[in-house]
Amino acid sequence: MNRRLAQGFSGDVSAHPAASVTAVVALGANLGDRAEAMRAAIDELGRLPLVDDVRSSEAVESVAVKLDGPDASAPTYLNAVALVTTRLAPTVLLDYLHAIEARHGRERRERWGDRTLDLDLIAYGDVRSDDPALLLPHPRAAERDFVLAPWLSIDPDAVLPGAGRVDALLARLRSGR
Repeated sequence: MNRRLAQGFSGDVSAHPAASVTAVVALGANLGDRAEAMRAAIDELGRLPLVDDVRSSEAVESVAVKLDGPDASAPTYLNAVALVTTRLAPTVLLDYLHAIEARHGRERRERWGDRTLDLDLIAYGDVRSDDPALLLPHPRAAERDFVLAPWLSIDPDAVLPGAGRVDALLARLRSGR
């Protein structure tokens, strides 16, 4: 687990913020007991140190998206979004997300492969990072109905940094523009 500490917060993805920040975490699973894995992961998020609150959307079902695009022959996903109020640095939060995935049997053998649990850090306040270890906001979030719709359901005023309001992004995506 990455435990780098720093004073204050200036946008450095390894520094701990002085005040709480809302992080957006997308959850997905298409293998095993999907609903139970996601419920347990949300509970685990709430027990992390320096996490003050976790609010989660209802789960939605979606077709699996593979490297070549949607794959209707793969097991379908359950997807949800959690808003995590935290003072963890984004890199530390990401380390915790990977640890939670591992506890639920996540294996990283195939990019965009089937999985027991997938936790993606979509946004962390207004922080932007082009560090390959942690791209913020998530580079494909604006293209994912299964991220935008659940996020919008728990935060009607949500904004994806650098991309715009989530309601407008979702409308554009659904209209095919």
